[in-house]
Amino acid sequence: MRWIAMPKLTVSLPLAVLAACLLVGINEAGYRGSVAAMQDMVQAQKVRTGLTTLREIMLDAETGQRGFLLTGDPKYLSPYEAAQAKVNQTLASLRELYARDPIALAEFDQLAQDVSGKLSAMAVTVRLRKQGKEDGWRAVLFTDVGKDQMDGIRDQTAKLIAHSVGKVTSNQDQVVRALQLSRVGIALVAMIGLLAFYMYLQQSNALRAAGQREQETLTRERDQLERQVRDRTESLRALASHLQQVREEERAHLARELHDELGSLLTAAKLDVARLKSRQVNATPEGAERLQHLTETLNGGIALSRRITEDLHPSSLSHLGLVASLEILAQEFGERSGLSITTDLEAVELGGSAQLTIYRLLQESLTNIGKYAQAQHVTISLQNFDSYVNVEVKDDGKGFDPAESRLSSHGLAGMRHRVEAGGGRLTVTSRPGNGTSISAVIPRNTGTT
Repeated sequence: MRWIAMPKLTVSLPLAVLAACLLVGINEAGYRGSVAAMQDMVQAQKVRTGLTTLREIMLDAETGQRGFLLTGDPKYLSPYEAAQAKVNQTLASLRELYARDPIALAEFDQLAQDVSGKLSAMAVTVRLRKQGKEDGWRAVLFTDVGKDQMDGIRDQTAKLIAHSVGKVTSNQDQVVRALQLSRVGIALVAMIGLLAFYMYLQQSNALRAAGQREQETLTRERDQLERQVRDRTESLRALASHLQQVREEERAHLARELHDELGSLLTAAKLDVARLKSRQVNATPEGAERLQHLTETLNGGIALSRRITEDLHPSSLSHLGLVASLEILAQEFGERSGLSITTDLEAVELGGSAQLTIYRLLQESLTNIGKYAQAQHVTISLQNFDSYVNVEVKDDGKGFDPAESRLSSHGLAGMRHRVEAGGGRLTVTSRPGNGTSISAVIPRNTGTT
């Protein structure tokens, strides 16, 4: 799927870059062209203004010249002289503006010649008028030379103005073309951008679909692993329950063997010793002492055999019931350990497996108390409810942290497994220095053995 998405990425990314470059290039070209066109338009406007000013100056100069010639009043010379001063300045400014336009510069040179000729002619007439040579200035004034010169100036000025107008029109067209280019370019870039965005969406959808499929694959694999773990856990739990049942059966078989075989041997030996004692009326003190020691040894062996047998498989459960068995277990443990034990046991009716579970729970709890708790007092309670039985063992020992001992305490793990195998729930509550409480809830519908 990534192989499919990569070509789209290699196409959409260059498209986006190309669109950006085109947009920048088009905008830059349009900007430069528009700036150049605007500069030319400004220059053309300056030329047009200069030419109009030049024509007005020449008209003012001619008007002042004619007024002086006709009236002889020197006050008419002021516009004429001012116009002469402005003409050179205006011509110089126009020459600078035409410096980069050779064609217009040639036309301007002709205009400058006409202006110089006209100024020279006006200067001659003014000088003759000042000298009082009436015939001279009249001859010059009433000739067509001055008119031809002014007509030339007007024509050249009109040509140059028309040339400026043409440049303005051309620059305007250039600006319009730049705007049209920018318009087309922006539309083209927008289309390329939309295409790149569409390809990006396609790529994103493909990646999202690939991610979803990968997530679904991971989910299926996780579910499969969870099923495998659950099945393996069930298998291990079933195996542990089977091994526990086999262990209990082997312990019961061993207990029967010890009770039947070893018990019979010890009982027979005890009877033989009793028979020997009855026949030795005149026995020596040493012989009587040895027989008494042998009797005590046999009694101890019989008691040890009975205790081992009860530890392996408590026969009191089937003969005396659960409550009596727990009382006996608690009493014997208290006698061996020297601890003060308080029992609060209610009569219950449970199947054989549930009774054995409660008995083993109490047996393992008392063993742990004797080994590790350093307790002084133990409380054992058995409460009977409608649908379950609650058994609890409390001590006032040093306690422990259940979180730290969870991995290393096989005894607690065994008790938890035994209770949970019967459908119950085991709760261990303890804190360092505050004793320990082990509570188990056993359903009443547990099957019998």
